[in-house]
Amino acid sequence: MSDGVRPGSDWIVEPPPTPTLPIVGEEGRFPVVRIWCVGRNYEAHAREMQSASDRRSKVGAPFFFLKPASALAPGGGPVPYPDDTGLLHHEVELVVALGMRGRKLSESEAGSLVYGYGVGLDLTRRDRQTEAKARGRPWSLAKGFDRSAPCSALMPESRVGPLRRGRITAAVNGEIRQDADLSEMIWSVPRTIALLSRQVEVLPGDLLFTGTPAGVGPVEVGDVVTAEVAGVGRLEVSVEPRDGG
Repeated sequence: MSDGVRPGSDWIVEPPPTPTLPIVGEEGRFPVVRIWCVGRNYEAHAREMQSASDRRSKVGAPFFFLKPASALAPGGGPVPYPDDTGLLHHEVELVVALGMRGRKLSESEAGSLVYGYGVGLDLTRRDRQTEAKARGRPWSLAKGFDRSAPCSALMPESRVGPLRRGRITAAVNGEIRQDADLSEMIWSVPRTIALLSRQVEVLPGDLLFTGTPAGVGPVEVGDVVTAEVAGVGRLEVSVEPRDGG
């Protein structure tokens, strides 16, 4: 039916399909429930954004924000330049996929929840984010727009072990812009999961974008962004014009 209602079902409107990611070496797919993102988890990036890192602040803990699961762009590929922005930025991140639920976890408990890892891009409407910050308003739409969370296939942790170090890079049209090591993260993966679990119950199907290193910058229509994390994988995104202008 054109109105999306399925006759005879319990749904008032047809629910959208669950976003999923492929898994390296597996036939099954990973269902994505929520996309959590960690702000400023690399000190060099905090400096380039003209803010002291939270490690040196009175808070002493990371801050989190959400992208909707519908923002996922599995495998990357073509991503339309979003509406309502003139400054789109790339941010490469290690993505952690959680396979179990938990709340108020210790770091050792939190580490056991990890199913696998991916390579992600936190695409950001930087002008809209800057404007929202200046006005003291939420910046959800600067981060959570359609296809703003490209992510590679997941590498199961059982194949690579816990990730504590490894090169993370992003290149635009072959030119390296971001180049760092995972060991430079202020809060480790287990620490970050544990801190998040004190605020919400983390769930199987949650993705955690763990923050971006220095070197974020603009991308334009026609650009190709290539992101890599050693031992995890590679992600390629092409920025395309939006249909209809």
